[in-house]
Amino acid sequence: MNRPGMSGSGMRPIRVGTRRSLLATTQAGTVAELIRAHLGREVELVEVTTDGDRSQAAGTPLAGGSATGVFVGALRDALLRDEVDVAVHSLKDLPTYPADGIALVAVPAREDARDVVVARDGLTLGELPVGSRVGTGSPRRVAQLHALGLGLDVVGVRGNVDSRIGKVHSGEYDAVVLARAGLARIDRLQEATEVLDPLQMLPAPGQGALAVECRAGDDLAVALAGLDHAPTRAAVDAERAVLATLEGGCSAPVGALAEVVEGEDGDELWVRAIALSLDGALSVRMSATGAPADAMGVGTRLASEMLADGAGQLDQPGPAANDEADKVR
Repeated sequence: MNRPGMSGSGMRPIRVGTRRSLLATTQAGTVAELIRAHLGREVELVEVTTDGDRSQAAGTPLAGGSATGVFVGALRDALLRDEVDVAVHSLKDLPTYPADGIALVAVPAREDARDVVVARDGLTLGELPVGSRVGTGSPRRVAQLHALGLGLDVVGVRGNVDSRIGKVHSGEYDAVVLARAGLARIDRLQEATEVLDPLQMLPAPGQGALAVECRAGDDLAVALAGLDHAPTRAAVDAERAVLATLEGGCSAPVGALAEVVEGEDGDELWVRAIALSLDGALSVRMSATGAPADAMGVGTRLASEMLADGAGQLDQPGPAANDEADKVR
């Protein structure tokens, strides 16, 4: 479907919707530059304020739902109301099921997907004393931190990147765990005291990648498909297929990381995934390989094997699989 201002010269700027936070506006600005270069069109950022933003600013918890869900929903609502033409999200925040009237048109080249530690005195996780307070708002990180067996006191933390790091500087926490990509995008990567190896902590599915959404059927949706980065799209499609399949039979925290690598017969897709009990005591960890063109199939099959190996019972009492061996399928 055609919309006014979507094509031709001298038309109004393309409106890119973003949350108000520094990280969100920086990510939206990155996509805006890509659109300008790709289409030769003027682009403007439109800030969309959400209940989640107001809640975070006031330091009060959201009622009855995740903050990321509120943020994603508000941007999608703005798209459907024709208040913006493009919405930019952190891909890891997007639900794995489709939204009516919304198209995921592009996933640009990904930042480093790993997690990092920001700790007092330049320490690494292994150097923190037993009982140190480590902040994270992610059950996936909580479970994997417990699984490391370092005796850390893992506590919840809310707020933006600046406020979380501020809790370390103030001495409230000894460390926080964050996504490396977020620090890199706001030029604060120098604050990281350790980059966590995926063997220690697998990132969230889609971490480090951006999602570019438009209204389904808009001319702009077709035009912006050129921003898609094929290796990144294959990797995140596989990771999100792992998550979607596990969500169907498993409420445990999930980490996943996929990469397109050069193989003997062309590009290959490597996928690693883990599901854990909340206390990190039990886990199912597997990996798989396949063709990038079959990314969703590779992820779906891997997750199905994880469910068959006990991933669906990790949140229940009794014996379950562990990660003594990394299983390759």
